[in-house]
Amino acid sequence: MSETSPIKVFITGACAGLAEVRQSLSTHADIEVVGTAVDPEKAQQKLAASGAEVVLHGSSRGDRVPMTEVDALRGATAAPLILVTSGNAAGLLAGALAAGVHDVVLLPQLTEALVFTIRKATQLGLGRVTPIGAGRTSTTEGKVVTVFSPKGGVGKTVLACAMGAQIARTDGRRALVVDLDLQFGDVAIMMGIEPEKTIYDLVMTTGEMDPEKLAGYVLAHPSGADIVPAPVRPEDAELVSEERVGRLLDVAKEAYDAIIVDTPAFFQATTLATLDRTDHMLLVAGLDIPTVKNVKLTLQTLHLLHYPKDRIHLVLNQAGTKGDLNRSEVEKALDLKVAFEIPHDKEVRSAVNRGVPVPMAAPKSGMTSAVAQMTAELLGGAGARAGRRGRRRAGAGQTRAGRGRKAA
Repeated sequence: MSETSPIKVFITGACAGLAEVRQSLSTHADIEVVGTAVDPEKAQQKLAASGAEVVLHGSSRGDRVPMTEVDALRGATAAPLILVTSGNAAGLLAGALAAGVHDVVLLPQLTEALVFTIRKATQLGLGRVTPIGAGRTSTTEGKVVTVFSPKGGVGKTVLACAMGAQIARTDGRRALVVDLDLQFGDVAIMMGIEPEKTIYDLVMTTGEMDPEKLAGYVLAHPSGADIVPAPVRPEDAELVSEERVGRLLDVAKEAYDAIIVDTPAFFQATTLATLDRTDHMLLVAGLDIPTVKNVKLTLQTLHLLHYPKDRIHLVLNQAGTKGDLNRSEVEKALDLKVAFEIPHDKEVRSAVNRGVPVPMAAPKSGMTSAVAQMTAELLGGAGARAGRRGRRRAGAGQTRAGRGRKAA
């Protein structure tokens, strides 16, 4: 449930899939559909009186911007305009910005992804934000590394846990691992921790979230990393809103050098809110065709969200194993170079079953070496923020001592 008023959306035009969009948005808590019309020229008065904050306009032609219809909409409202189409959007993307269109959405689209696009268009119209992921240049804040894969079973959570342990245990920096796989997250069990408090408890607290409040809800791991586990009950996931997740990450950047976020295998509002604050996105792929196909669809979605391509790092897991594909075939299929390779390592299965992060269970393993190289390239040298940590050391030490260490 959104903590703000629903966004007023007016839907015009026609294209395949637009009826389903209208139905899904009509029942979404964050959206209020204030009117619909097939012909925008005949609905100008209705649109002007609707108070719409965003206009969705369906176009059956994906090869060009429907300028007559856009002009009619612009004559009735100054609200941001999003074009939706079920065809090839290449022609629309080329001329949309020049025509004053805020975004183009290719149907079919996940409802939460469309709602996020609507929200971004609203904020851009008010001049409050820049496109998703832009403007993350500050060196005084911790870095957010989001680990994502559109297919389960590729080692995403194992990698997230290994990175958190590596950063804290070997690099000596403050690391937080956040489990945003809210229904079926496995970070706690893979780190060998019994959750006493979860992200659900944190976001359901009253009052403003700050570093002191966050410190009271994280779980301390023997590696030195802190953990924010997923809810114990899957039904609690829907109560973890994107606004609260966004605030959690904003606060975490003040207190930690690195925040590693493990995500579900699909886009949802909390995932998109995380991407808006992400410095490095690790897109994990295996050597099988279904995974590569889903990764390609993920890249297309990120393109439509205007996510900066230079922040996407393709990670090839289980590299070196015999499979249907090799590295060059994956790169060719995705039109993206592999940034990091995680080798097949027999120590991983044993570490997972023991509930111990790989850098602790097998510090000399191939995976540990690959993770060490990855964290060094993404986050810089271990002493990069020594001065900032020194300024925090007294307060952080008191907080950690107060809550105590919880053994695995």
